[in-house]
Amino acid sequence: MKNIFKTFIAAALVTLSSCTSFLDMSPTDKVSDKVMWENTVNAEYHVNYLYSYIYDVLMGQCVAGQTEALTDMLKYGSYNYNSLCYIPSEIAYGAATTITAGYVDSYMGYWGSWYTGISKINKAIVSLNKFGQMSDGDKVRLEAEMKFMRAFLYFDLMKRYKEIILYDENLDEYTKDKAVSSETEGWDFIQADLEFAAANLPDRTASKGRIDKGMAWGFMTRAMLYAGRWDLVKTAAAEVEKLGYALEADYEDGYMKPTGNGNKEAIIQYQFDRGNDVTHSYDFYYTPGGDFSIYNEAGGGYGTPTQEMVESYEYAKKGGFPDWTEWHGTTTKTPPYAELEPRFHASILYNGASWKGRKIEPFVGGADGWCQWNLEREPKGRTTTGYYLRKMVDETHDVIAYSGGVQPLIVLRYAEVLLNKAEACYRTEDPAGANAAVKAIRARVGLPYEDKAGDELWAAIRQERKVELAYEGLWYWDLRRWKVAHKAYPEGLTGYQQHGLKIEKNSDGTFTYTYVSVDDQDRNFPEKMYRFPMPTGELNNNGAVDQYPEWK
Repeated sequence: MKNIFKTFIAAALVTLSSCTSFLDMSPTDKVSDKVMWENTVNAEYHVNYLYSYIYDVLMGQCVAGQTEALTDMLKYGSYNYNSLCYIPSEIAYGAATTITAGYVDSYMGYWGSWYTGISKINKAIVSLNKFGQMSDGDKVRLEAEMKFMRAFLYFDLMKRYKEIILYDENLDEYTKDKAVSSETEGWDFIQADLEFAAANLPDRTASKGRIDKGMAWGFMTRAMLYAGRWDLVKTAAAEVEKLGYALEADYEDGYMKPTGNGNKEAIIQYQFDRGNDVTHSYDFYYTPGGDFSIYNEAGGGYGTPTQEMVESYEYAKKGGFPDWTEWHGTTTKTPPYAELEPRFHASILYNGASWKGRKIEPFVGGADGWCQWNLEREPKGRTTTGYYLRKMVDETHDVIAYSGGVQPLIVLRYAEVLLNKAEACYRTEDPAGANAAVKAIRARVGLPYEDKAGDELWAAIRQERKVELAYEGLWYWDLRRWKVAHKAYPEGLTGYQQHGLKIEKNSDGTFTYTYVSVDDQDRNFPEKMYRFPMPTGELNNNGAVDQYPEWK
């Protein structure tokens, strides 16, 4: 189940050949390099291997689990001290004795992993230009694919560390002692690589399943948003639109429908194939526990949505938020789930929700079950919050018959590009552009919208980013790049606890809902977490670097 990700990229969408030993980035002689890179077919096999870093970065945002668990969106219910268990909560509590340089590097660093990938890419670019006998068009296209991948890895380093060591294909620059570059130089490097990629890649109709122009422009909107280069975000978003990307009519199709089935919203989407044993474990971890327990198997329910996230959704059609006060105590009144907007129903499973031909039973003694946080160490598929994750979990997947999942995992879609554009417009005093993007996002799910300005417009953009892109791995990083994570909740991630509903079924068939905390203590985001620490290995082996000031 975990041999997965090395062969498929759904950035566009066809099966690539399996990795074999000849793809080793450390060939033993120059003849193997020459054979590898002299023709297009062999060179593409090698570049396919580098594509695997798309998945590695997607799933490698935090060793402890989804970064949503570091926010108010998700709770891992096990009290055992493991990843996807207690450790995400420990990170979110942010205690000074816990959040040390070594601890953060272990769970959120990825410095060494991404530099290994960058080194492979740079060596590959050199080999391509040295040995490549293919047409000039193929050669520049392959270089553009690799520069996109290099920008992809450097972006993930930049958002973590701000000042990083930059290496390009000039291998003479690989010296033992090399200083970090400035933050501006880092973003310049990424911008240049993405501009090269966008200028030299084909569009998706001609890409034959490989990295294409739309991916370069789409990812530019994300990267330059972090860089604060608002005009570039707007320019790149316009280029994406020109290429024909658009919102799918159905919200769920935007991230679940394979690109091969005509998904016009997915820009980068990673795909899988059970026939080739290329699968993932997402369903095993997040499918409702009852899918396993009713067959006397164990699995599912590792992380479940919180009450705070449920309360982030508006009423369907009319908009506005329900008053949840009655459910912040104990009541037998049914929560207003049925009245909430489509993105709620596509993202969260609740008591009585339809799933695989049955009704979800997240109550005490139900088929899915409920587990009290911190008193029962191992939920075994039961929820601690009264909810289960629906978004990106495959309802058609028989988890008993097949352990691995094959639904595509979204990396970047047009809805994000629109929201990136909305933020850039807001920052450049273009409320008309920002309002148009927000309106388009809300119109897809039937929510009303009136043009806004100033703080109200910013609140609308923030709301849509949270709900539209929920569980796609962006919210924690948004709060961090906005420099609000250290502030009091709900603006930031400090001074609050997550909650859920304990649900008990009564003898008359009704239910009692009790508001419960699923935290041991208030959560806290230390300001030093706006930059992660440089790892000890780099400090010990590179005499030209020093630990970042926040971690001294």
